[in-house]
Amino acid sequence: MALSPLNQRRWRNFKANRRAFWSLWLFTLLFGLSLFAEVLANDKPLLVSHKGEYYTPFLKFYPETAFGGDFRTEAAYRDPEVQCLIVAQGAEACWDDPEGILAEAQSGTVEGQAIEAGWILWPPIPYSYNTINDIGRAAPSPPDAQHWLGTDDTARDVLARVIYGFRLSILFALIVTALTSVVGITAGAVQGYFGGWVDLIFQRVIEIWSATPTLYVIIIVAAIWRMNFWLLVALMVAFGWTSLIGVVRAEFLRARNFEYVRAARALGVPDRVIIFRHVLPNAMVATLTMLPFIVTGTIGTLAMLDFLGFGLPASAPSLGELTQQAKDNLQAPWLAFTAFFTFALMLSLLVFIFEGVRDAFDPRKTFR
Repeated sequence: MALSPLNQRRWRNFKANRRAFWSLWLFTLLFGLSLFAEVLANDKPLLVSHKGEYYTPFLKFYPETAFGGDFRTEAAYRDPEVQCLIVAQGAEACWDDPEGILAEAQSGTVEGQAIEAGWILWPPIPYSYNTINDIGRAAPSPPDAQHWLGTDDTARDVLARVIYGFRLSILFALIVTALTSVVGITAGAVQGYFGGWVDLIFQRVIEIWSATPTLYVIIIVAAIWRMNFWLLVALMVAFGWTSLIGVVRAEFLRARNFEYVRAARALGVPDRVIIFRHVLPNAMVATLTMLPFIVTGTIGTLAMLDFLGFGLPASAPSLGELTQQAKDNLQAPWLAFTAFFTFALMLSLLVFIFEGVRDAFDPRKTFR
């Protein structure tokens, strides 16, 4: 589908803003990689070959009995005994000397007999965000060859938690921003377009609603129900939709008496068509100006709630929880550096991208 001349001009303006354009590419790369976090960082193999059959443990449940074990529970793929059963094709001696049999199977012989050994394909980072690792020393541990960014105070791999936490933060911010934008723009458009008593009543409702202490409400809700992703999204949308009403209302109050709006009314064009097709595009520049603040503010709010313990569950891959661990473990500076640079990179890229989008929609700006 070809772009309209107007959108082509906007895209050219965005590309001409080199900082925004390269920030978009870098952010797309990082976010795209984080969407495949289960492939990059997982404590389950990507592919297993056992007795001529192939298994994908990171996608599907397989009991230990599928590889010659005794239990019907999911196979513990990091266990040397299970690895021996897979690679040595179910050798019974795996229960007595799994590491020795595993070494023999990898060389192609078990107990002096040549075998066609199975194999295990692990992700680049063989740890998930909630994997408790046996590091053989006190946690948190500094970066090393096994854990590139070290481990936290419960021996979980920091790099794996950063990958999953980056995805979680971005998805949370985008979902909250999209929902708050839909509600806020619609409310501001109706309020500014009709004016009069509609505007007056809406203003009083917004004043009362905006005065509600959001943090206290979230604390109360967290004390009653177990907080989860979608409950936190609903709370953020319920108290964040008023952020866009001011700018949208001002634009509609300014444009409601323009000649083209009055002409459309005289021709009998429905109000909803005038609002969303004729007036709203002119209000998008002011609206897009606020989006960077909403996105970055949402990420900051999520991190703050997780830092205080009122956000997502402690088991969730949260960057705010990583920051809280950095505060509690000052002897482990790699936690603080990782949290700081992750937030700095993520928020900077988002701000640069939205600045470029805002300037691209502004008809008064043209980049060479």
